[in-house]
Amino acid sequence: MDFPIFHLDFMGDRLLIAIIAVIHVMINHGLAVGFIPLVTWLEYKGFKKAEDAQITGPDWDKLAYRLMTVAFIITTTVGAMTGVGIWLAASLVNPASIGSLIRVFYGAWFTEWIVFVTEVILILIYYLSWKKSLKSVEAKSRHIMFGTFLSIASWITMSIIVSILGFMMDTGSWVENKTFISGFSNPIYLPQLAFRTPMAALMAGTIALFLTVLFTKRDTSIRILATQAIGKWIIVASIFSALGAYWYYSRIPHLMIGNIQIAVGTMDFQSWYNLLVWFIFGAISVSMLIALVTILKPKLKIPKLVYIIPVIAVLGFAGIFERIREFIRKPYVIGNYMYSNTLRVEDYPLFKRDGLLTYATYSPVKEVTEDNKLIAGEQIFLIACSRCHTTNGINSLIDKFEQMYSFKNHEPLNGASMKAYISNIQNARYFMPPFPGNDKELDALVAYIQEIQKTQTPEANLIPETEMSHDSIAK
Repeated sequence: MDFPIFHLDFMGDRLLIAIIAVIHVMINHGLAVGFIPLVTWLEYKGFKKAEDAQITGPDWDKLAYRLMTVAFIITTTVGAMTGVGIWLAASLVNPASIGSLIRVFYGAWFTEWIVFVTEVILILIYYLSWKKSLKSVEAKSRHIMFGTFLSIASWITMSIIVSILGFMMDTGSWVENKTFISGFSNPIYLPQLAFRTPMAALMAGTIALFLTVLFTKRDTSIRILATQAIGKWIIVASIFSALGAYWYYSRIPHLMIGNIQIAVGTMDFQSWYNLLVWFIFGAISVSMLIALVTILKPKLKIPKLVYIIPVIAVLGFAGIFERIREFIRKPYVIGNYMYSNTLRVEDYPLFKRDGLLTYATYSPVKEVTEDNKLIAGEQIFLIACSRCHTTNGINSLIDKFEQMYSFKNHEPLNGASMKAYISNIQNARYFMPPFPGNDKELDALVAYIQEIQKTQTPEANLIPETEMSHDSIAK
């Protein structure tokens, strides 16, 4: 309401955020939070296995360094860009929700940023000083210590972000008392942290196992010992991931569980849910199977490509999990406080009484008239619908209504039926926010959707340049 509206009609705003966020989570969990402790552990094993005349076991150290090289390159490039990209995309698409989260978690964000800067410094020190650590036992011991500190810093940054993610699903008692502590210690925080921590370790283990097979020669002692060690890591992580997933699922609010089961009433989401079930059991089962074979039959000749199967399964599960998590908190973007259209729950009576456009700072029209009905409808769509829907792109409103009424060949939509449905949409589909405007604005929205269906244009572009110029001068 108080910000200009950014909208990508061909792909949808939420998909923009989702693509960036999922890539970042895969890198953050798989190659930072879970991977760096694993690399540090492998480096430590080499240090402990070194013979009397050695500073460290050269094969172990070389392998750990090569694994860290992969993590360093990806996390400091794609990982860093997608991290910034999440802030940029979220600020464009949902500035009101990001603003609310910053106000609630200002201290947490500040702490996370400080820890993140520390993490960046530590990863530079840890990777770039690796070769210098081979000069003495003291240097190697100090280097492993830096890896330990980096592992802790990586986990702390995730643990703070997980609290905010949990808050967006279930605000707990915060809505009543508005305190930082109640927001940070929301009911889903610890269960989600208990799930994400071993999941990150599992992702890291599958990636490390695949890379180790690529970087070492068959039947060499380092491959056998390293893959066995990583296999044990995977088994432990798999067990705790399964336990964490159960605890997390048991703490999801009942209404959100209903979202999983009802799955928006479409085969599309049901397929997502089925994929999640298959991937969570498949990823853990395949990972444990490969790990057990590696431990028990280390000399068994398995094609290298087989080792990428658990990587794909675990990363696929992580991506689908993020998709499901984003969906089931609907109709809210911040549980019980702000709807997914970024309008606050407590403001709805005001919008119903005075109209949504009255409070829309950047709308060129402030009330609906016969002359500006389509323009007003476009603004209502942008304010109330565009965070999740497009006109003719992905998750198109036109497609939704045509599918709902089984229309074919773009048969004209019935305005009266649409109005009746939208005015009670929260009762038919409780994952949808109620329509926020008054009757005139609802009429305008329906007229706009009908016009888009008729013209089949990606966007209506119904505001003439002369009118926009006139409004700008008037302001």
